[in-house]
Amino acid sequence: MTTTSERPGAPTYWETVAQLAAAQKGRAAGAPAYSVFVNRPAGRLLAAAAHRAGLSPNQVTGISAGCSAAGILVLALVAPTMWSGVLVAFLLALGYALDSADGQVARLRGGGSAAGEWLDHVIDCAKISLLHIAVLVAAARFLDVPQTWLLVPLAFLALDNVAFFTIILNDSLKQIRGVPLRRPGQFRPMRSVVLLAVDYGVVCLSFVLLGWTEAFVLVYTLLCTALAGHTALALPKWFNDMRRLG
Repeated sequence: MTTTSERPGAPTYWETVAQLAAAQKGRAAGAPAYSVFVNRPAGRLLAAAAHRAGLSPNQVTGISAGCSAAGILVLALVAPTMWSGVLVAFLLALGYALDSADGQVARLRGGGSAAGEWLDHVIDCAKISLLHIAVLVAAARFLDVPQTWLLVPLAFLALDNVAFFTIILNDSLKQIRGVPLRRPGQFRPMRSVVLLAVDYGVVCLSFVLLGWTEAFVLVYTLLCTALAGHTALALPKWFNDMRRLG
């Protein structure tokens, strides 16, 4: 297979990164800081490397799924230690960065496909579901926690799925009616920082604490509580947005 970097006159790696930065889609008003300032730039670097290696967007999606699956399996099957926690966090964060990279690879190729977007969303849904199931399994097998705490990953699972599905549905309904998803000047940095508490990237990093049960349980519970509060506030607002669409 001839890679992009082997073609005469092909842009250098950093030229490809710059091209991606220039073509970057706008920031949504509700985009959390980790996703905007860490994950998207990391995805850009990975996308440039993947594009130069000749990988397709779907192949990048597959690698992303593999990294996330590996992290989830380590979480569920390996007794928690400082190092297993770091490994889980790294694999999940890498999978998340590659999840950003697949769309950027598609952009370099002239645009994505419906099948690619479908695959991306299906894997995202599986990932967020299996992650909290793995926390439940790990807690039941390895962690010294009260039985009642096992309800926390179940609540996190339900909240994450409701929020994920609703956001995707909101965007789909807006697109059908020709409403722009992002408007100039809409992004607010302070709001982005506040929303760190409900950022999937922060959930990934929380597993660094896995070797310290009390710290991990506290942080994971706080993240679940933050998502519950955000979802409770956001759902009425999103419903009113849909009512205005007609």
